[in-house]
Amino acid sequence: MHPLLASRVRQALYLAAWAGIGALLAVMLGTVRPRPTPEMVAFLAPLTLFYAFACLSAWWVCRANPLATTPPERLLAVVAVASGLASAVWVALGAAWAAALARITQRPIESAWLVRDATALGAAGVVLYAQSMAFHYFLLIVETARMAERRLLETQVTAREAELRALRSQLHPHFLFNSLNSISALAGGQPEAARRMCQLLGEFLRVSLGLGARPRVSLAEELALAELYLGIEQVRFGERLAVGKQVSPEACACAVPPLLIQPLVENAVKHGVADRVEGGTVRIEACVRGASLEIEVANPRDPEAPPRRGQGMGLENVRRRLEALDPAATRVEVFREPDSFRVRLRLPAVAYEAGGPGGC
Repeated sequence: MHPLLASRVRQALYLAAWAGIGALLAVMLGTVRPRPTPEMVAFLAPLTLFYAFACLSAWWVCRANPLATTPPERLLAVVAVASGLASAVWVALGAAWAAALARITQRPIESAWLVRDATALGAAGVVLYAQSMAFHYFLLIVETARMAERRLLETQVTAREAELRALRSQLHPHFLFNSLNSISALAGGQPEAARRMCQLLGEFLRVSLGLGARPRVSLAEELALAELYLGIEQVRFGERLAVGKQVSPEACACAVPPLLIQPLVENAVKHGVADRVEGGTVRIEACVRGASLEIEVANPRDPEAPPRRGQGMGLENVRRRLEALDPAATRVEVFREPDSFRVRLRLPAVAYEAGGPGGC
């Protein structure tokens, strides 16, 4: 729907503006050929009302030819053709209406008067439609700015929701349930291991809550949190879980969204180690390539294992967060190979300068 027709207030203001335009047209036609006021009103009122609504068609003409993508010469041609066509229709309707009024009032109409009125209406019609297109282009600029602002707000809300989901995933009931069960099992025969697991779990919850409340953290902090998580899982899985890490100092000093790596590490343990009798190695690699920070999390994969319920939620969470951050400069790549599963993140390499640990 046309934005001016979306509310009665806008419709009233628009028609009031055209009432003023109709008065100016009356003055112009009175100069061309003086005539009684009732005759002028009977002739111009319906024509002005018709052209007021005809000029609204400029909205769709302008939308079909955006300022940002339409070459200037094409834009001028569109304005000229649209204004000429609209004015021609208006003049033809005016001539027909003048002939009808002459028959109704039984007053003869001279062809010379008709030509002068038609010339004046045609010139005014071209100018009015061209002005209408300029006004509608202004409306489109305002609408584009509002849409950009709305998208920015939606992006911020999406990013915040994604971070909250990531935080909730940290506190997944299954993770806490398994950890507490492991602590209970260790408490009898291995009290030292149970105590260590309690310490790791408490530290993990403390750090994850602290990181989740910040807009950016260093990759070093994010990796430290992942190591805490892997330390808890290593108590559970023992020698079945091995960890490999290869991270450059430049990568450690980069800023990343908080709790970005954790879902990938959790998925690597859940889908790549827990289901394999022989266990496996979770590998974390990070480096800076040009202007990008590349982070890769890999785990072994059993190609014959059936897919587990909920697989991919953590990965989708990470993907949505990076898209909210910068869809043009970020990328999530997934490599499903016969014996391994790798996820590679690519995001702008921006130095972390907000204080706190910046190196590995």
